Amino acid sequence: MGRVVITHSTYLEGLIPLLRSLAGDPQINTVTPAVISRVRGRCEGLRLRISTRITGGYKLMARRGSSAQEVFVITGLNREALAQRLQKLEASA
Repeated sequence: MGRVVITHSTYLEGLIPLLRSLAGDPQINTVTPAVISRVRGRCEGLRLRISTRITGGYKLMARRGSSAQEVFVITGLNREALAQRLQKLEASA
């Protein structure tokens, strides 16, 4: 079971419970939410999508409304397997 690194004082609404569910997967080592920024457009609900590959895992972008937050996931999973786990999380949320 992985861990969620809590380092900031603000997070997108509903993000931390979702990340804790993701960290419960035995293939996920560490989940670290990072920078929040304003973006153009609006996203209904909370969405997670895989952005880029990083050393040891992937960078995800979490979107809610007109805000976005980077999330770094350290895992041995490939992109497709991680995408499937993210879809299951969004479907159950």
